[in-house]
Amino acid sequence: MARSGLRRALTPRDAGILLVAGDMPGDAAEALGRVHDQLPHPRATLRWTVSHETADAVADRIVASWRDLGAIDEADLLPDQPPNEWKGVGPHGQGGKGMMGGTPYGRPMAMTGEDIRDGLQLDRYTARIGPFAPMLPPGLVLEVTLQGDVIVAATVQHPPFAQPVDADAPELCAARMLTILGLDGPARRAIHGRRPGGIWVRGAVPRGLGGIEGAGDARDRLAAFLGGDRAAVTAPDLSELLPGLEWSEAMLVMASLPPSAILRAARLPEAA
Repeated sequence: MARSGLRRALTPRDAGILLVAGDMPGDAAEALGRVHDQLPHPRATLRWTVSHETADAVADRIVASWRDLGAIDEADLLPDQPPNEWKGVGPHGQGGKGMMGGTPYGRPMAMTGEDIRDGLQLDRYTARIGPFAPMLPPGLVLEVTLQGDVIVAATVQHPPFAQPVDADAPELCAARMLTILGLDGPARRAIHGRRPGGIWVRGAVPRGLGGIEGAGDARDRLAAFLGGDRAAVTAPDLSELLPGLEWSEAMLVMASLPPSAILRAARLPEAA
């Protein structure tokens, strides 16, 4: 993306080319199809098998494909219909009781519940995010319950894809955080200026984030991992780490962890 004339789009709606880097698991095909179909016409897909092609070579292909857009275009991969059915039952057709509850189009309606910080009754909204949400590791699917922008519950529906070993480099963790903050220039400098023995980014998780009475804050929940041998100490389960954090804080915490730790922390709930 450092190549002059190339720009990473913020959303699929703002893109013309979908670049699929690395091997894609078969169970991610439908989700990838949904991302593809969100690109406006004309559009093109490029696949990059990292081990067989340099970054410069794929940048050349992106430029060539961009110039050819219009002469080439791709049809939708999925039917043009909602991924979930409308649950048209109940007195108001939304699938719940009275004016409350229900899951129209598979999206649970907000219901009141105690705020985990002060016990006040506030609306809780549950949503599933991933596997290609830009603020999450690729492949990770989270189901989160939010009160405002505070996470009150989180479960892992799908673990992240495995990443190369060198993705754990501290400089790359710093670059991911900078990218989330919209600082692409400093992110590129962090990557190109990487050197052995770089500073670990544990300071990115300050005291006080996600404080819950009886459970400490996010730094407390990460204490063993941040202070020990990170290759041996498993990061806390995401369902225990994320509650109490505001959404932006949670993304900062997760970006500060190496991909291998996120993979170990993304423990799937046991089947009933």
